Amino acid sequence: MSDNNVNENTETMADALKSVTTVKIGDTVKADVLAVEDKQLIVGIEGTGVEGVVPIKELSTQPIDDIHDVAKVGDKLDLVVLSTVGKDKENGQFLLSKRRLEAQKVWKEIQAKYEAGETITAPVTSVVKGGLVVNAGVRGFVPASMVEDHFVEDLSQYKGKELEFKIIEIEPSENRLILSHRAIVEASKAEARKEIFAKIQPGDTVEGKVARLTNFGAFVDLGGVDGLVHVSEISFDHVDKPSDVLKVGQEIKVKVLNVDPDRNRISLSIKATLPQPWDDIEEKAPAGSVLTGTVKRLTTFGAFVEVFPGVEGLVHISQISHEHVATPADVLKEGQEVQVKVLSVDPDAHRLALSIKALQERPAGSEEESHEGGNSSRDNSDRGDRRRSSRPRRGNDRHQSTSIPAEYQQDDSGFSLGDILGDALKDVAKGNDDQDDNK
Repeated sequence: MSDNNVNENTETMADALKSVTTVKIGDTVKADVLAVEDKQLIVGIEGTGVEGVVPIKELSTQPIDDIHDVAKVGDKLDLVVLSTVGKDKENGQFLLSKRRLEAQKVWKEIQAKYEAGETITAPVTSVVKGGLVVNAGVRGFVPASMVEDHFVEDLSQYKGKELEFKIIEIEPSENRLILSHRAIVEASKAEARKEIFAKIQPGDTVEGKVARLTNFGAFVDLGGVDGLVHVSEISFDHVDKPSDVLKVGQEIKVKVLNVDPDRNRISLSIKATLPQPWDDIEEKAPAGSVLTGTVKRLTTFGAFVEVFPGVEGLVHISQISHEHVATPADVLKEGQEVQVKVLSVDPDAHRLALSIKALQERPAGSEEESHEGGNSSRDNSDRGDRRRSSRPRRGNDRHQSTSIPAEYQQDDSGFSLGDILGDALKDVAKGNDDQDDNK
């Protein structure tokens, strides 16, 4: 071999060695797919003459079921060098990743959106202790307190859902991304709240959807703003728990009771949209009819009995029994079911005069006043009042009027003084007349 050929070969080998790029950890390289295996790719790094492997988990930020769906022999890939595989560098075994390279781009995009105040949309991939994990191209975390604007007991309902998030904190070097869906909900409701509070008025009847239930009532979504139906406003019937009669997602009609923009509160009522209890009461409970009711309240002067949901009537103490009754609590108890006879009906005043003893057989030999309690005692007392008013006032008249217990004078039951005192008021009037006749 001539010296010239030797020199040319030497120069060719030197040029080839110069063209080989040294591979360092952290470099971004191009590589050709040489082989596709079940769990990894074998690639040749361009310009180096060495090979590397790409595990399936390092191929994409998205889950991969079949590696053949994302790569085939001959594909060219942009990869980042993670580390060496073993100690045999001459064989060029390097660990590379396509996923990490994609993640770097995602972090830059998320950083840009964070600085611009923009939001991102991503699916919830799993529920962990303390919150939700989302796939935003990189792993994001949503603390439980940032999921909604109210406490959520079961977070599993969000798995698989795609939600909009506000970026709260971002730190790519630590793979830290904190997101909030609550901020999105609050912003949306704030805008809807302005519109709703601008047009809704007390007395309006609107439609809504039950958003959530508590022990004290139901929150109803009116289109971005929740109003509260207190448990007492759900029905004229007694309701122990709202969940007994309502379901989340149920569409209902409600009446607006009160609007308080300063406190962002709207009070609603379901029962106000229902037929009123006292409607057609003269047909449902005509005088002389017999009804079955429940003792709701006991007072010193009688018992209030509910005969229809939201309709209570008074059984005066004189109408409880043919026998003498010292106090209603001696013979009745709250919650007791009783049969009553309707003595009189006053629809305008929402008053029913009832009697229990009218349905009982009068004991043989018993002596009773010719008058009855309830409204008749009211009539007698009214006549007694008229008789006293026609005579000159005497000193003992003032004494008699002030002898009526204060709690009777202040009663707010809706029944008159004559209804409440019954026979006792007649006795006062009769006593006054007897004193006047003896003088």
